[in-house]
Amino acid sequence: MPRAPGLTAPLLGLGLGLVLSLSGTAAADCEFLGQAERLTFTPVARTRWLAPRVRAPGTLDHLYGTVRRFLSAVQLNPFPSELVKTLLNDPSSVKVDEVVRYQAGYVVCAVIAGLYLLAVPTTGLCFGWFRCRRRCGGRVKTEHKALACERGTLMAFLLLTTLVLLVGLVCAFVTNQRTHEHTGPSVEAVPETLRSLRGLVSNVPQELQAVAQQFSLPQERVLKDLDGVGLVIGNVIHSRLSSTVYLALASLHSLGQALQVFVDHLRALNATVAELQVRQEHLEPAVRERRERLLTLLQQPGCQGDCSGALSWARALELSADFTQVHSVDAVVRQLQGVPEANFSSMIEEDNNTFNALPLLAAMQMASTIRELKEVVAQESKGLRTLAEGFPGLKAASRWSQALEELERSSRPYLQEVQRYETYRWLLGCVLCSTILLVVICNLLGLNLGIWGLSAREDPSHLEARGEAGARFLMAGVGFSFLFAAPLILLVFATFLVGGNVETLVCRSWESGELFEFVDTPGNLPPSMNLSHLLGLQKNISVLLAYQQCKEGAALWKVLQLNDSFNLEQHLDISQFTHKLQWEVQSLKMDVQNLDLLTPAAHRDLEALRSSGIENITYRDLLVQIQKPVVKADVEQLAQQLEGLAQAQGNPVLGQQLQEEAQGLRNLYQERVITQQNLMAKLNQSMRVLESSALELQLQTTEVLANVTRLKAELPTRVDHILKNVSECFLAREMGYFSQYLAWVKEEVTQHIATCQPLSAALDNSHVILCDMMADPWNAFWFCLGWCTFFLIPSIIFAVKTSKYFRPIRKRLSSSSSEETQLFHIPRVTSLKL
Repeated sequence: MPRAPGLTAPLLGLGLGLVLSLSGTAAADCEFLGQAERLTFTPVARTRWLAPRVRAPGTLDHLYGTVRRFLSAVQLNPFPSELVKTLLNDPSSVKVDEVVRYQAGYVVCAVIAGLYLLAVPTTGLCFGWFRCRRRCGGRVKTEHKALACERGTLMAFLLLTTLVLLVGLVCAFVTNQRTHEHTGPSVEAVPETLRSLRGLVSNVPQELQAVAQQFSLPQERVLKDLDGVGLVIGNVIHSRLSSTVYLALASLHSLGQALQVFVDHLRALNATVAELQVRQEHLEPAVRERRERLLTLLQQPGCQGDCSGALSWARALELSADFTQVHSVDAVVRQLQGVPEANFSSMIEEDNNTFNALPLLAAMQMASTIRELKEVVAQESKGLRTLAEGFPGLKAASRWSQALEELERSSRPYLQEVQRYETYRWLLGCVLCSTILLVVICNLLGLNLGIWGLSAREDPSHLEARGEAGARFLMAGVGFSFLFAAPLILLVFATFLVGGNVETLVCRSWESGELFEFVDTPGNLPPSMNLSHLLGLQKNISVLLAYQQCKEGAALWKVLQLNDSFNLEQHLDISQFTHKLQWEVQSLKMDVQNLDLLTPAAHRDLEALRSSGIENITYRDLLVQIQKPVVKADVEQLAQQLEGLAQAQGNPVLGQQLQEEAQGLRNLYQERVITQQNLMAKLNQSMRVLESSALELQLQTTEVLANVTRLKAELPTRVDHILKNVSECFLAREMGYFSQYLAWVKEEVTQHIATCQPLSAALDNSHVILCDMMADPWNAFWFCLGWCTFFLIPSIIFAVKTSKYFRPIRKRLSSSSSEETQLFHIPRVTSLKL
């Protein structure tokens, strides 16, 4: 027989759903809310920040390195702390011998430059005097076998020396121009740096105020989230409870259907048994009457045919099933009178609607609490409100700004003078480099014309003119070399003395840290130059330590003396604000008492079923009677046999009577026996349904009642648990926005606004400007110019020597009478092979 459809699975699912729902974690509840978005804050404008200056790598870096190594060889002494200390504090007591001892390398270079200054111009004067007297710079007197070799060697050395001069000249031009190009921006960077440092402290309060105003960004975001938090929490609760509640409602719906089916079959069984009993009371006399008449007719002496066989069938004509022995189920039916009272389908639909309205219900119940939350969020943090006011830099900013303003004002005249003198130096350098260029041009033209003259063989007249022109160009180069040697060496030594000392005394000690050690040592600097006091550093912080801390991004109040200490953490403490927010969030409540899974009528129906005693119904008596036929004999077969006997009788009266009895039996069978059989079949169907589902329905009713009762009792606790988890997740997400703001404020204040990093950046830029952009090309210029100046000496020697071979050769002629020296032209000259 069919069982109650879909009942066992919902019951098992209900128990499993309860376990799973109660084991839900806060992490699963947080998934419905999502993660906090990334807020975008507007950086505060920082006009005082200095762009880091870096000299771009170039082809001159190797030249700069060579110059530094040369200066390291010139100046082997360490940083002269005592000498500089005496020079700064008491210049009159500086001893010359100490200065000379420290500058020994430069003294040697000065001696070399002095010798050059004396020797080269003096040599030039002597050479000019002898040249005017035709006692120097003449012609080759005789032609000999090694003439071509000597001439080629001298020309090769002259060409090599000229190329060395040309390379040095190009480097001198480039470095001279590079120095000039770097001077202007470097000089302009000084007041720019000082102006930027003036705002290091004075602009901080305004920028802190701008930072504090951006507290509205997380506030606005939280207020936006609060607008729909009631629906969100309701959706989370609905989602977390949906599987459990839907399973419970499904089990109730299936149980209601099973209850209806069971009650209908029970009532049908009771009615069928009663009808069978009534019909049995009418059927039994009629069967008994037919049996007695048949027995009388078949026992008559005149009965012909198989009367004895029919007689045995007639004797079996009696009722077999006796329903008077079946116990009545009226008591059970009375117990279930009016069941089901409730409309389970309507009840389930109403429960579904109520449960699906949980988000709206949550939003309505939490509306007042959310309004209070918004009021708390809209409040301004007291610490952030006083963030700008609490910065203790007003007096320090005034002193700082005045000192830097005075330094900027006093430095402008010197900077202008630096630019002016740099222009003069650049012009002088260009002019003197141009003189070296003249020497190079004269040497190259002289060599070209001389070689051209030597290679011309066809026209001797042209040979003398070209060679003579080449020689004159070489001698012109010699004249320029002697003429400009003195200003060249003076410019070289002057720039060398300045640039070399800047490199060895300042740049090298700056990189090694000796300069910081000197500044930090008490007594080295005069009181007027006390950098710690001028910069307003903390008493226990040296200049080197301040530089290192600033480079690492230390805050201003950790390095500078800002009147009072500035506690950033105290101003960023919003714990009071967050405690209020947390308290308000934790006060969110939701009442689900109106979610009544089982109405009182449905509960009475299930209680009536459980206490009705359907498990005590004895189905065995019914089963025994159902298995019996209504009549023991086969009525139709007996009627057919009687019709055969009626035809076989010789006595017409007896045959007629037998025929009538056969017809009566058929009528009895059609009218009463078949109806009784149908009722028994109906009873069998109802009994099978009741027998198969009674016990299980009883157990299931008990289990569903227990589960629904437990679920209804646990729903408020479960809702409170989910609400607590969701509230904590919501609070964590919203606090994440404030955490983003606080982290941004800390980074913005300590690394961008109130950081002393511009101090270290200014020092680094100063080092780059002074050493990399000014000293390096300056030193490279005098190095290249000095290179060219000293190579003028071999150029002079080789040019004078080579010029002799470009002029016509003097040849001594011998005769028998006398010797006479004559000058004549040689028609063909052996070509010069280089």
